Amino acid sequence: MLSKKTKYAIKALVHLAKNYGGGPILIGTLSQKEKIPKKFLEAILLDLRKQGILASKMGAGGGYYLLKKPAEVQLSQVLRSTGGPIALIPCVSINFYEKCDDCPDENICGIRDVMTEVREATLKILSGTTLEDILNREHKLNSLISNTKEKK
Repeated sequence: MLSKKTKYAIKALVHLAKNYGGGPILIGTLSQKEKIPKKFLEAILLDLRKQGILASKMGAGGGYYLLKKPAEVQLSQVLRSTGGPIALIPCVSINFYEKCDDCPDENICGIRDVMTEVREATLKILSGTTLEDILNREHKLNSLISNTKEKK
């Protein structure tokens, strides 16, 4: 399950991707439009800036903006930069590995074997999905809903 921090980071990044090239967006505006607590959002955006995904501009006309093109920001990068493991259990995590306390031998653990496959499939999807892909999906879904409403 995604943490609140990761979910808010994705929401903020999608908003910034929709406005890519349009200049910086104030934290207050982003907080209000995406319904993210401002203090929490400040910490998230600072982390994303440290990761090289965002940049900020101070003063009048300032705020945050994407440093990379939406097509260059992978969801796997966002999850990892907000501290979220991709694996469902710690013994199959690439970046957050921990041995399971209740497992006598992880080399013959069937659960671990299945969860490794789940991690690989998840990683493939998240690494192959960018902010631009999310925008395209939203556009496609909006078109489908609009077409459905027009037919009624």
